[in-house]
Amino acid sequence: MFDLVKKSMLAGVGLALKAWDEVEDMAKEMAEQGKMTETEGRKFIDELQSRYEETQKKLEERVERSVKELLKKMDVVTQDELKGLKKEIRDLKKLISNQDDGETS
Repeated sequence: MFDLVKKSMLAGVGLALKAWDEVEDMAKEMAEQGKMTETEGRKFIDELQSRYEETQKKLEERVERSVKELLKKMDVVTQDELKGLKKEIRDLKKLISNQDDGETS
């Protein structure tokens, strides 16, 4: 369930990333209209892309955090929690098995 919700949320983020092409085109147009040199235009676009990627990363982190909070509120067990519980059960079984072996000797 977590993966499905996460994938759905990240699909929205993916659509936002697609918009980079439009942002880049707009930046190129602005650079041309601003009569920037090619070097200035490239620097402007690189800076814009860096900020865009930083914003996207923050957005992805925020989405992931929101999904985790939602699942916690819904009382849904995550994959990591399930793995932790399975490990605890294995450890307890070993402990019980070792105690039983000690009693029969």
